[in-house]
Amino acid sequence: MKNNVWFVTGASKGLGLSLVKKLLDAGYRVAATSRNPERLQRSAGAGPERFLALDMRLTDENSVAAAVQRTVEHFGRIDVVVNNAGYGMIGALEELSDEEARANFDVNVFGSLNVIRKTLPYLRAQGSGHIFNVASIGGFSGAFPGFGIYCATKFAMHGFSEALSEEVKPFGIQVTVVSPGYFRTDFLSSNSLAVPQQEMDVYKNVRETQTVHQNSYNGQQPGDPDKASDVMIRVSESSDAPLHLFLGQDAYTMAGLKIEAIKKDLRSVQDLATATGFEM
Repeated sequence: MKNNVWFVTGASKGLGLSLVKKLLDAGYRVAATSRNPERLQRSAGAGPERFLALDMRLTDENSVAAAVQRTVEHFGRIDVVVNNAGYGMIGALEELSDEEARANFDVNVFGSLNVIRKTLPYLRAQGSGHIFNVASIGGFSGAFPGFGIYCATKFAMHGFSEALSEEVKPFGIQVTVVSPGYFRTDFLSSNSLAVPQQEMDVYKNVRETQTVHQNSYNGQQPGDPDKASDVMIRVSESSDAPLHLFLGQDAYTMAGLKIEAIKKDLRSVQDLATATGFEM
């Protein structure tokens, strides 16, 4: 396993940087992308025989293809792909513009799909590999006022990860969609959390959510990103990895509440909703 080569996007900070450092400490070889590869190289503190810092524009297919090709040329292969790059967005659906919403989807969803498309030919050819798509508990439970667009991008990651898992299973490739709760990174800081250009005063509940996340939760998140990285590495070493990986007690609690809510809704209208077939 220690010979495996990891390809990690969004590695300049937070969970991505923590994962890179943990992987290097464990003896893995790592290629990682950042908008500032020089700073990433300094942060990683490893030589070219084990670490490759890449400047990659996630929304540019040619840039992604070039980064993947450089990784293969440098290390000879890719074994584990981590789609970690992305950013948060808070704002009511009505107050976020089409441009703002599409920009979040371009990075969180279509950027990840670019990476998947460009790495899969190598994984298929070698008959092995593991793809981690880092979503969020907000991709399983969307009951967060103001996070509708962000949650939608992460729900999309859950959906295409489930389909991808079935598509690539015949090639010996595993897929895991990661759903972290609140981890102490700079995800809630101003350079990682976009806000509406045109806020609407009527959405007081959204502003309250925004204020709490930016001023109360930020820097006080219960999750340790280093421990989350350890879990991901352990899962990568399994021959029977879970498709769904929830990280953090808060993620487990929220997932459980969502599952119970769905069960309640199913039961409440089951007789009515299942009597919809043609009479035989």
